[in-house]
Amino acid sequence: MKNQYRVNEQIRVREVRIVSDGGAEVMPTRKALELAQQQDLDLVEISPNAQPPVCRIVDYSKFLYQQKKHAKEMKQKQVKVETKEIRFGPQTDEHDYQFKLKHAIEFLSEGNKVRAYVFFRGRSILFKEQGEVLLLRFASDLEEYGKVEQMPKLEGKKMFLYMSPKKAGTAKKSQQKLDREKREAEAKAAADAEREANAEKNGLLNAKGGEALKKLAEEAE
Repeated sequence: MKNQYRVNEQIRVREVRIVSDGGAEVMPTRKALELAQQQDLDLVEISPNAQPPVCRIVDYSKFLYQQKKHAKEMKQKQVKVETKEIRFGPQTDEHDYQFKLKHAIEFLSEGNKVRAYVFFRGRSILFKEQGEVLLLRFASDLEEYGKVEQMPKLEGKKMFLYMSPKKAGTAKKSQQKLDREKREAEAKAAADAEREANAEKNGLLNAKGGEALKKLAEEAE
């Protein structure tokens, strides 16, 4: 970073634009150098391609420290995207499929990419169409969480599917999930209606029972 900026006498243009908290001013480079020397600071060129080049009058050592600190903070804020692998066999059972689907949802939700593949061992290559169907189903089930970067493609003994995460807040529900949620809502509404009907029926029975007891008491008197 030390060699990234020209400082003091290294700045050989005729004039520069000095920027500070108070604004900006174009002046001869010699005058800018004198101002820096008067303040016991340095003239640092921060934008050499501007016309004229932009400079600041600062403590060069402190300036470099702040730049390094800022670069480190930016690096820490960068999200590291990893590619997670999920392996299937051409005849993966439902339990294993659901287990791997759950992991894929976690990977995509965390912002990672997913590379799913079906490995064909020996004569199982005869079932490549079955492997393709499996990967297409996998992509469909993950529609809410990721988007397909590459459709199933056979490479040697492996068929790959690549998916990347959807941006937060843009995921759309698949039709399958919408239908499931609709069925769940209808079932809940039906259950609530049944509970209300039973409660009303029980209340009516209790009321009738109370009237019968009252009538017996009156007759006894």
